Amino acid sequence: MKTFPETVTAEEMAVIEQNTEYLGVSMGQLMECAGRAVAEKVAEKASELGEKEITIFAGTGRNGGDGMVAARHLSAKGFKVQVYLIGVEEKIMDENVKRNWKILKKLKNTVKTFVVTDSTNIPQPSTKIIVDAMLGTGAKGKLRQPILQAVQILNKRDCFRVSVDVPTGLDASTGEIMGEVVKANLTITFHKPKTGLVKTKENVGEIFVADIGIPPEAELYTGPGDVKKILKPRPPTAHKGDFGRLLIVGGSETFTGAPALAGLTALRVGVDLVWIAAPTQTAQTIATYSPNLITLKLKGKHFNLENLDELKPYLERATTVLVGPGLGVEEETFKAVQKLVEEVEKLGLPLLLDADGLKAYSQNLRKTETPMVLTPHQAEYTMLTGEKLPENLEEKAEKVRVTAKKLGCTILLKGWVDVISDGVKVKLNWTGNPGMTVGGTGDVLAGLVAGFLAQGTKPMDAAVAAAFLNGAAGDLAVKKKGYHIVPTDLLEEIPNLIQNPLKHKELILE
Repeated sequence: MKTFPETVTAEEMAVIEQNTEYLGVSMGQLMECAGRAVAEKVAEKASELGEKEITIFAGTGRNGGDGMVAARHLSAKGFKVQVYLIGVEEKIMDENVKRNWKILKKLKNTVKTFVVTDSTNIPQPSTKIIVDAMLGTGAKGKLRQPILQAVQILNKRDCFRVSVDVPTGLDASTGEIMGEVVKANLTITFHKPKTGLVKTKENVGEIFVADIGIPPEAELYTGPGDVKKILKPRPPTAHKGDFGRLLIVGGSETFTGAPALAGLTALRVGVDLVWIAAPTQTAQTIATYSPNLITLKLKGKHFNLENLDELKPYLERATTVLVGPGLGVEEETFKAVQKLVEEVEKLGLPLLLDADGLKAYSQNLRKTETPMVLTPHQAEYTMLTGEKLPENLEEKAEKVRVTAKKLGCTILLKGWVDVISDGVKVKLNWTGNPGMTVGGTGDVLAGLVAGFLAQGTKPMDAAVAAAFLNGAAGDLAVKKKGYHIVPTDLLEEIPNLIQNPLKHKELILE
């Protein structure tokens, strides 16, 4: 089963770290493992060079914390260590970094600590090995003082330079230099090489990848990091429409609740405008559910080819289209859906096909030329492909991956463990519970995926975050009400989960 590439961007690494914390491995544990790995490699190099003294330039963030832990371990190995904090102590915000800095200040015999608050008092270290632990993978933009001056001084020294995770001044994702960069002889990076290191080898020296105890599940399973990754900031200058316009085509004489649930969910994830297009009588019923819903009243008893002209002005304004919730299975509806898919392709809009939309799509299964997400359950997957899924989870995931690659789309296979794949990566979602067999939770999921797509999120990222949130919302609802929940209970949990997806951590660690 192919899952992830051998390198990761800074953004991907942040997701992995947050998901690791969700699984119960604390940031403090990761920092301890990272610092110890640095100390062991630096000690090895110091032995080769016959050196007994080491200087560490540490920043005020987590990268600096890694350097502080390394200093403690090096002192335990018998080295004399000087640690220069490049920045103001009060700017240390992370509790793990604060704790490790306090520890160092107590080790007065083997570790000498200094604080460098501006570029005028940066020292000229005399040691032959200097460790750069100033800025890590999260750094962006041009270097500022006193970091900039520290980098320049470090580069002028005739010494062996070791950078922690990435050389300070190097963009971990792109390899771009942020004004100045530490010219490292050795870069000790964690978990996997960062893409920027591979792209700009001349500034990183030898690359050593240290295992710091990140479990494979942090990369394979969905988690809070996947949610935080896709959240968009809302500037004060934002206008209506900046956060997406979603067109939902769904609803029928029998099913009115499904598109309403999807629409309300999309609004909960921050979409600015949601239109629900349904036959007139159905649309009128949907409108009574909530004043938040805008309904488009289509001619006819079912969605049909003549409705396409009515939808044209909204297709031209929409940023994503969701087709399927409660749509019905009339022959004329299926033909209209196939034509609608063609129109969406011409416009290049992201498309989500769910429920009856999947059934219509199965009549003319093909690779589309637009970003697309399919959200089948197991029976719908068999209907789409003609293949029965294996029971073994790994084999099932590989089947889904192959199908996603063949159709050029992202598939979110719903089940007791959701499987999400874009044909390359595979993610598994373990959130959710048996109480979510109640009708309507799948419509909430469709609204989550479509809502994120409408805001410009990539299909795989949207599906992964949505799967996690949908199940987590169901888990929180069940904790409060037992297995007596209704789909609207999930809507009450979603906003708080988006703000703090780690809320679900309490449940999995109980």
